[in-house]
Amino acid sequence: MKPVNWERVWRGAGIQFLVLFVIATIVRGSQPKIGASRDDLVSFYDGDRTRILIAIVIFGFAVLNLMWFGAAIASALRDAGMAGWGAAVTASSTAFAGVWFVIITINAALAYSVAGAGNETFTSGLNDVAWMLHVLEAFPVAMLIMAGSFGLWRAGVLPTRGFALGVTAMVVLLARTTTWASDGFWAPDGAYSTYISTGVMALWIIGITVVLLARPATARAPERAAVPVR
Repeated sequence: MKPVNWERVWRGAGIQFLVLFVIATIVRGSQPKIGASRDDLVSFYDGDRTRILIAIVIFGFAVLNLMWFGAAIASALRDAGMAGWGAAVTASSTAFAGVWFVIITINAALAYSVAGAGNETFTSGLNDVAWMLHVLEAFPVAMLIMAGSFGLWRAGVLPTRGFALGVTAMVVLLARTTTWASDGFWAPDGAYSTYISTGVMALWIIGITVVLLARPATARAPERAAVPVR
């Protein structure tokens, strides 16, 4: 049997994150919009309680793969002598993962007991907070895209065209932080925040994963022979 190439597994963690994220989203279903009625909130969080809690576990594994993806980019940058950009990637991916842990914690609390307790105001407020966090998560994502794209470009790993696409993706994510309309396309639960910016982020992750997988494995130092003790 061939040994597992863990370095390659880590470099492909971005794709694993996206696959698990999509699966978790399908299992969980569509989260109620901002200002949803009491019946919609209770029907979703309490009626589909088991399904949501299963999705939370899958979301957790997705976030773990996101952190591995950030570590893989940081490792490639350190190997290329760009440790500063690598530190920025580590910080931004950790912040992104932290925001998502808060989001899934809120969803888990609502499904586990809060929604079924009958406190409509509290349930609606927590649901709205989760949507607000979806908007604010764009800040660490934009930093991750900037640090990853700029660092890999400076290291000669990412071509200029790839860097330009990374800058475009960063602008798209930063625009997401302004989606504070009451409803419609530019609302926190609107099409731009939910689909367009998320799709751009996914395309960037896929592109960077392809670049990382195309790189040769990091050379390992040869093991030293044991010196007998006299």
